[in-house]
Amino acid sequence: MDEAALILDAQRGDLEAFNRLVLAYQDLVYTQACRMLGETEAAEDAAQDAFIAAFRKLGSYRGGSFKAWLLRIVTNLCYDELRRRKRRPTTPLEPMDNDEEEIESPRWLSDPNGTPEDETERLELARALQRCLDQLPPEFRAVVVLVDIQGMDYIEAAESTAKPLGTVKSRLARARMRMRNCLQGFWELLPESFRLVKESEL
Repeated sequence: MDEAALILDAQRGDLEAFNRLVLAYQDLVYTQACRMLGETEAAEDAAQDAFIAAFRKLGSYRGGSFKAWLLRIVTNLCYDELRRRKRRPTTPLEPMDNDEEEIESPRWLSDPNGTPEDETERLELARALQRCLDQLPPEFRAVVVLVDIQGMDYIEAAESTAKPLGTVKSRLARARMRMRNCLQGFWELLPESFRLVKESEL
């Protein structure tokens, strides 16, 4: 994919070029929204709104990481939604489907090659991770999702949150400390990025 050419074409109003960008980044944007908001329906809405906003704002894109630019848009939308929820809290702890039934195995966790035991462990960890993420302040949650779940480096995370590099590092260290404390009972199931955090980083 020639990303630069697609962006240029999309800025000129080429919807097909923009749709190709959407296909390339939709999973990334959805995952960010899902981990920030903790439920699938809200994440789908936020991801859709993010791409609509991105298309409208394409004229203001001035280069740099397009991925970081998109993630900044969806992260800001998630902040707005979390502020709205704080005024009127209605968020369930577990992902829900359209019939308000708890989703036992959300699609973003599925692994067709996993054993039933692996799936059970993955589901338990996912629930624990989401509960602990939900307890973090939104600005802490954003950097944990960007770095430890999305796999971005500090510089990309700083660009995605529009915060200085030092602020991102500080927030990530404090967020990891809270996550470690919250997830102690699931330590062996945790991603390596959580388990290998040096004490000096905390």
